[in-house]
Amino acid sequence: MAALRWIVFCALIAGIPSAAKSQQLAALTSDIDDLPDAPSAVVAGIQLPTHEGTGQIIGLVLDINGSAVAGASVTLVEEGVNGMAQRKVESDSGGRFVFANLPAGRFKFTITSQGLETFVSSDIVLKPGEIRELPQISLPIAAANTNVQVVVTQVELAEEQIRLEEKQRVLGVLPNFYSSYIWNAAPLTKQQKFGLGVRSIIDPTEFLGAAVVAGVQYEAGTYAGYGYGAAGYGKRFAAAYGDGAIARMIGSAILPAVLHQDPRYFYKGSGSKKSRALYAIERAVITRGDNGRPEPNFSHLGGAFLGGAISNAYHPAADRGIGLTLANGFLDTAGNAVQNLIREFILRGVTPSVPDYANGKP
Repeated sequence: MAALRWIVFCALIAGIPSAAKSQQLAALTSDIDDLPDAPSAVVAGIQLPTHEGTGQIIGLVLDINGSAVAGASVTLVEEGVNGMAQRKVESDSGGRFVFANLPAGRFKFTITSQGLETFVSSDIVLKPGEIRELPQISLPIAAANTNVQVVVTQVELAEEQIRLEEKQRVLGVLPNFYSSYIWNAAPLTKQQKFGLGVRSIIDPTEFLGAAVVAGVQYEAGTYAGYGYGAAGYGKRFAAAYGDGAIARMIGSAILPAVLHQDPRYFYKGSGSKKSRALYAIERAVITRGDNGRPEPNFSHLGGAFLGGAISNAYHPAADRGIGLTLANGFLDTAGNAVQNLIREFILRGVTPSVPDYANGKP
């Protein structure tokens, strides 16, 4: 009997740990089965236990460089008879996510992560008990939606408008720099006024024009004090060029800069022919200030008469005096009025480089 009791005692002692282990294992399995679909339930490389007949969807989220994307929000949508059922998890530190205990059916999921483009899967048909491991999902960097506001200053706008005006040539040859076909053109700075003046007087056509005037004067015997021959012609040429260049720089650069006036002619292009003609003629004595308002054209008038006065310094002694000053001044002013009429009615149609949108007064 003693031996029998010993055998029974040993058996009981040996059996206790086994029973405890079985109970512990059963408890652990029960806890795992009850885990919710949350990031804490995602274990890299491990398929979670599922209830009988349910399936799993396992995925891996990477960026375009192949690095794991942690914390990506994954929303699974089940297409059910009674509407749409959703579950959400987040990818773990290794980029993996798992949806466990899924019934058979049709699913689709969406992945979002800050700074990366949203991914929307195609339909996934999950069979009963199926474990579906998806191909790696790479999320490209999201395109930035940036609103760039470009601010163009008045100086920059005027510079661009001058650039276009310096391309304006009648029949592609004769300069038409001082005609603005943009009615509300930006005012010019002092530097721009001087730049346009210099660009005008050094144009090859200015020298050609002076050469023609000198030839006419030579044949007519004008300014006989210059003499004849090559020297006489050269003096007439220099005087003709000087008259135009000095009047241009004074009337279109120096005085406009000092008096804050715009030296350009602003093409009207609208209204009756009579109103346009009157406008063109009066522009010889009325101009636009840098503030956009009409003002007496002191700049051009000053350039005409001051240029005439300066011409006394190089014209023959017999032709000098107040008469030369007034003659040059009135001639230049009258010529400006005639030139404005030509600008208003003719030059717009024969200046091919004028932009289509530049059509004068709206």
